[in-house]
Amino acid sequence: MSEPLTFETLKPYLDSVEARLQASTSHEERVIDQAASHLAIAGGKRMRPMLVLLAAHLGDGVNEDVERAAVGVELTHLATLYHDDVMDSAALRRGAPAAHEVWGNTVAILTGDLLFARASQIVASLGAEAVRIHAETFERLCLGQLHETLGVADGQDPVAHYIDVLADKTGSLIATSARYGAMFAGAPAEQIAVLERYGEKVGVAFQLADDVIDLASDSETTGKTPGTDLREGVDTMPILLLKKRQRAGTLDAEGEQLLSDLEGDLSSDRALSDVVARLRVHPVVDEARELARSWADDAVAELDGLPASPVKDALADFAVLLVNRMA
Repeated sequence: MSEPLTFETLKPYLDSVEARLQASTSHEERVIDQAASHLAIAGGKRMRPMLVLLAAHLGDGVNEDVERAAVGVELTHLATLYHDDVMDSAALRRGAPAAHEVWGNTVAILTGDLLFARASQIVASLGAEAVRIHAETFERLCLGQLHETLGVADGQDPVAHYIDVLADKTGSLIATSARYGAMFAGAPAEQIAVLERYGEKVGVAFQLADDVIDLASDSETTGKTPGTDLREGVDTMPILLLKKRQRAGTLDAEGEQLLSDLEGDLSSDRALSDVVARLRVHPVVDEARELARSWADDAVAELDGLPASPVKDALADFAVLLVNRMA
């Protein structure tokens, strides 16, 4: 392929994947259908399917297996969102009420389980190797959530712990997306390995950028309530950087006040929005943004193992776009 690989090139395949995704989240019973299709209908970036389709161009291009793999990874991602929103008590997801806000925690959790079951059925149609990869990925997704919930072990660096959590919770599935695309398009084994390493680093960069976006953008832009993690006591990267400065004795007075306020009652929207507004102008947010860009640069550097091609260029652009987006 000598022509640039663009969104327009991939759009017919993305449309096909979207149709398959909508079909995979439907159910003959009305309430189950509404709950299962809730987040799929709400939309989303479809970053993981996009990466599957991009990676396929390292091989023979998009085929039936590649499209099914793209649906499988997105269904797995959607399943985790139902669970995450329950754990985080998130009110909004993709601009719509979170599923647990509409149907309650039990239905939201079971719906997430249902979507994971459907993802597993699709992946099973791709063969034993795909099932093994999917199972290992899901294990990492669970371990990442467990490690986030359990917190930092004694003597462990909080920033390093958080990066490990992001690699498991986000990087693992994005790495699998890239791996599936290349694998089911028949790319060489060494290129599949490059894509897997690239995908994991892209995932970390993406989530670090999300930490910044969660503070720097409003709910109309992101479709989520700003500062939800702060309210739930989850330390995202800007907070970890505040605490790192505090341990080093270099934190300014505003940072000290922010940490004090974060220990207080953030149950009201007014209290939360006040903390978010002050945090978004603190230098740690720019530091977190630069960290995201550094991980994206490292991901692009992994592509040095690929020959020059429009696919390689598109993958590099993909990494940069993920950390420079506004939502």
